[in-house]
Amino acid sequence: MRRVRLLFLAAGVLLGGCDRGSSGQEEKTVDARSPLEIAARERGVVQPEAEALTGVFERAHDLGRDAMCVVPDGAGRWRFALTAAFGSRLACRAHGTIARDGDGWRLNFAGGDDCTLTLREEDDELRWPGRLPGECESLCPGRTTLAGLRLPRASWSAADARGLRMRDAAGNIVQPCAD
Repeated sequence: MRRVRLLFLAAGVLLGGCDRGSSGQEEKTVDARSPLEIAARERGVVQPEAEALTGVFERAHDLGRDAMCVVPDGAGRWRFALTAAFGSRLACRAHGTIARDGDGWRLNFAGGDDCTLTLREEDDELRWPGRLPGECESLCPGRTTLAGLRLPRASWSAADARGLRMRDAAGNIVQPCAD
């Protein structure tokens, strides 16, 4: 009987500790100078606090791979390169600059027709609008389009973005964000 009472007493003490409120201390902030934090950010394991788009966005599918690298290009600006596959021989390739635009990201495509559009970022995924402006029709060959494209984030690392490999129009493997 005494053992049973001790067992209930021990269980009560243990369960009583489960309902403790906070001690009044706010959660500690991340020490950005911590060697572990620095290493995790360099490897792209954790996202830095700054609102930066730097990194790799990538998705593999039955027709190939869609990928985008984004690297810094001045204060509050980035540059990007993008490829979207529509089979083994058909792909859409583009590059340009990016800047924050309200809650989204404004892409300015290089070359031709002054194509600009705003992307949304939700749950670490870039989402293109379902319909692109007329100025953007010449971005992709034939009847292909970037409309509705979704690219999940694969890395927050600038080094990964610079090292991302894509095929150019001639079929050569290039690193468009390396420069």
